[in-house]
Amino acid sequence: MSEKPISPLRQRMLEDMSLRGFTPDTQRDYIRAVKKLAAFLDRSPDTATAEDLRAFQLHLTAGGVQPPTINATVTVLRFFFKVTLDRPETTRRLVFVYEPSKLPRVLSPEEVLRLLEAAPSPKHKAALSVAYGAGLRAMEVVALKVCDIDSKRMMLRVEQGKGRKSLPSRKRGIALPCCRRSCWSCYATGGRAPAGMDVPGPRSHQPNDHTPAQSRLPHGC
Repeated sequence: MSEKPISPLRQRMLEDMSLRGFTPDTQRDYIRAVKKLAAFLDRSPDTATAEDLRAFQLHLTAGGVQPPTINATVTVLRFFFKVTLDRPETTRRLVFVYEPSKLPRVLSPEEVLRLLEAAPSPKHKAALSVAYGAGLRAMEVVALKVCDIDSKRMMLRVEQGKGRKSLPSRKRGIALPCCRRSCWSCYATGGRAPAGMDVPGPRSHQPNDHTPAQSRLPHGC
């Protein structure tokens, strides 16, 4: 079965995002937002006027869409009309919605212990421990390699942060015994883990992926 051809408009937007180093996940999110605008208009999104965009934002608000999602959509549409279509004036009626800042909830030591004990395997316990103890994002946790563990100084080296930026000097001081146990248990049948390979994924010979890792985290973590 042949793949559905990509329209010239989408292709140009994909090229614009690639030129700016957008990650595949970000590109998918941007395309999805523009498709929602097209569905609302029931026509090609490049035909939208400033009033159409205003009506679309009102539609999102009336539908109960939360401020973070609305603001992300505004960012996408500004990119689409300013960069891809070279029509920045079209977005003049779009506005960012105020988001009240909320202090993060700090878990008690007992709650952290219950969270870690609920992990279904040593690997997931290690991922949760590293994410919470070092303040890493899910994609940063699964990008860790065995050689990033500095046991002598009790540190982790994170080379790729948000936006796939290299951060070789970024280090976090944490306790690492559970991370070490996870690596060795996952490679128990195959000997010592190769130094350049990612911390193991669902199968010992495959690198990890942030999607299943996120699915193991409670909502809001």
